[in-house]
Amino acid sequence: MIVRSEGMKIPWMNLINCIVLVVFCYSIEVCNGQDYGGEEVVKAAPPPAQENCDGVFVTYAFDNREREYPFVKNVTAQAWAFTSMLTVINTGLFELKSWKVQVGFQHNEVLISTDGAVAMGGDGFPVKTGKNGTVLAGFPQADLKTAIDTAGDFTQMAAQVKIKGTQFGVPTKSTPMPKSINLLNDGYKCPAPKKFKTFMQMCCKKDPKFKPKNTSIKFMERQNGDLSFTYDVLSAFENKYQAQVTIDNISPLGRLDRWNLTWEWMRNEFIYSMKGAYTHKKDPSECIYGPQGQYYKDFDFSVVMNCQKKPVISDLPPEMENNDKLGKLPFCCKNGALLPTTMNGTKARSIFQMEVFKLPPDMNRTALYPPQNWKIEGRVNPSYKCGPPIRVDPTGFPDPSKIGITLNAVASWQITCNISRPQPKQAKCCVSFSAFYTDSVVPCNTCACGCEQTSKCDGNAKPLPLPAQALLVPFQDREKLAKEWNRIKRLGAMPNKLPCPDNCGVSINWHLESNYKTGWTARMTLFNWGNDPFVDWFTAVQMKKNIGDGYENVYSFNGTKLPQRTNTIFMQGLKGLTYLVGQVNGTNPNKDPKVPGKQQSVISFLKKNTPNVNIEGGDGFPSKVIFNGEECALPPNFPKSHAAFKSQVGLLPAVLLALLTFLLLTDQFH
Repeated sequence: MIVRSEGMKIPWMNLINCIVLVVFCYSIEVCNGQDYGGEEVVKAAPPPAQENCDGVFVTYAFDNREREYPFVKNVTAQAWAFTSMLTVINTGLFELKSWKVQVGFQHNEVLISTDGAVAMGGDGFPVKTGKNGTVLAGFPQADLKTAIDTAGDFTQMAAQVKIKGTQFGVPTKSTPMPKSINLLNDGYKCPAPKKFKTFMQMCCKKDPKFKPKNTSIKFMERQNGDLSFTYDVLSAFENKYQAQVTIDNISPLGRLDRWNLTWEWMRNEFIYSMKGAYTHKKDPSECIYGPQGQYYKDFDFSVVMNCQKKPVISDLPPEMENNDKLGKLPFCCKNGALLPTTMNGTKARSIFQMEVFKLPPDMNRTALYPPQNWKIEGRVNPSYKCGPPIRVDPTGFPDPSKIGITLNAVASWQITCNISRPQPKQAKCCVSFSAFYTDSVVPCNTCACGCEQTSKCDGNAKPLPLPAQALLVPFQDREKLAKEWNRIKRLGAMPNKLPCPDNCGVSINWHLESNYKTGWTARMTLFNWGNDPFVDWFTAVQMKKNIGDGYENVYSFNGTKLPQRTNTIFMQGLKGLTYLVGQVNGTNPNKDPKVPGKQQSVISFLKKNTPNVNIEGGDGFPSKVIFNGEECALPPNFPKSHAAFKSQVGLLPAVLLALLTFLLLTDQFH
C-alpha cells in the first residue's frame, strides 16, 4: 500500500504555468526595457521614401529643445538649447566621397558640437551659423560606400551627425526647423526637401549630364581654389607617421606675409618634431597631464615640439634654410612670404615636414586622419575660408636617385581655401577718391579697418571732406585741417562728436588727374602708416565696364594688364623700389607730424577702344582695389563735379598733392 505524504504533493498546474511563462519570455526577449549591450536588436523598416531612393537619402530630424539661461521676456532674445540629427545614407550604386551637406539654419544658431561631422569654415566650436546656415562635412567617416560593396552594412554606407547647439527667437510652441537641406557634392541633383513638423527629407540622384574630369582616379579630384594645402603622409608606422604640408598660392592676386597656420587635431595627436617651420608654443604639460601622457607613460615629453590641440605654425626665416636639423627643404624658410605667381613662381609655394604621434584606437599603419578646421592668415593679406580635407590620390614625388621612378605618398589629402571679401569695418586697407574737377577729397570710410574705441568719436558718421594736403598727415593731425576746410567751404555746422578715423595701416589715394579728348589719366599714391616696410609689395585695380581695354601705361610702377582678368591692372615696384617703407618722424619731431612711407605713379588710358566712357560720372574710378592680396574698403560715392568748374586738366589739388608728395619723398631719401 502506497501512502502519499501531503508534504510531497506536486503542484502540476503551477509547474505548467511556469513552463509557459518561460517560453513566452524567451519569445519576447528582444523587447527588453533597458539595453545592457549584446542583445540582438530588431531593425525598424526604413521609410518608403528611403526604399525608393536610388542615390543619396538625406534627412534632418529635430529632437528637442530646452530654455537656457538667462530667462528673458523678449522672445527674440531668449536662448534655447536644442538637439537634432542629420542622416546621410548612400542608397545608390556609386560611392559618395567626402560628403558635404548644407543645413539652412535660420534662428541664429550657435553650434556647440556636431558629432560625426565638422563645420566648414569654422575655427572650432562654438560655431556661429551664417545667413545661409552652415556646411557640415563628414568626419571621421567622410566616404559612404554602397550597400553592394558592404553587404548592406549601415555603418559603412551611412553617417549620422548628432547636432547640439543654441538658437534664438523661437516661440515656445513652435518647432524650429532649418529652411532647407542640400547635398553639395558634385554630380548630384537634389529636389527641394519634403518638410514635416519635426523632420525633412530628400533624395538626391546622380546628374546624368555631369561628367567627371578624370575617371581614372581612385579618390576625389583635386579642387581649384585661391590657396591649396596638400597633407601628404610620407611614411606610416603603428604609432606615428611622417607628414609633409605643402602650401600653394594659386590666385594671381592672392598673397600671404608672415603667415600663421592653425588646425585642430581631432584624435589626440601631437607633433614630435618639425622641419621647415616651427610652432609658437612648446609646453609638454599639455601632453603629460593629457591622454598622451596616460598612454605613453615612459615618454620624454620635454623634447616634443607641440602638444596643443590647435597649434599655431609659422615659417622659418631665410637664415635657417641650410640648417641640418630644421631646414634643408625645398620652398621652406622664406619668413612666411607667399607671393602670387604673377610676381614670382618660385615664391608661390611653401613646404614643411613633421613627425606626428598617434593614440588608441588608431594604433595601426592604416589609421590615418588629417587635422581639421584649417585656417591661415597673414599681415595685411586677404582672409581665406578653407574647406575640410578631402582624400585625393597619393601625391607623386621624383625619385632622389633620379632614375625616373615616381615615389607616391602613403596617403594624401587636399584642403582648398578661397579668398573671402572683407566685411564692413573689417578691411585692412582703404581708398580715398579725389579729382581735378573738385578741390575736396572723399576720404577713407569711417572705421574702415575697425574701431575699438568709439566713446570719443562717432563710428557711424560719414567722414568729413578734406583738402588734398590732409592725406599726407596722420589722422590725429587732420582735425584742425578738417575744421578749417569746413569753415572755408561753408559746409555747415561741425558735429559735436567727430567721425572716428579709418584705422587702416595702409591707405591708397586714387586721383582722377585729367580727362581729354583722346584719353585720361589717374594718379595712384600708396601710404604706409605702419612702422614696418612692405617688401615686394603689389597693388591691383579692377576697373568698371571695359575700361581696362583702354589701359596704356603705368609710369613709376611696373604695371601690366592681367590676361585672366582683362579689366584688372597689376602693379608692383620697379627694381630698387620694391620696398614700401614705414612711417618716419617729421623734420622736427617735436612739432612736425609723422611722415608715411609712400610711392605713386600716373596711369594713362586711351579712349580709342572705350568711346562711351563717362570718366567724371564714375567710370574713371576703380570698382575694386587690392593691396598685397587684401581688398581695400572703397568710399560709397565719388567726388562731385561742379558745373562752374569744368577744367580738363588737374589744377591746384592735383598739383599740390603731387608737389607735397614729391617733396616728402625727396626728404625721405635724405
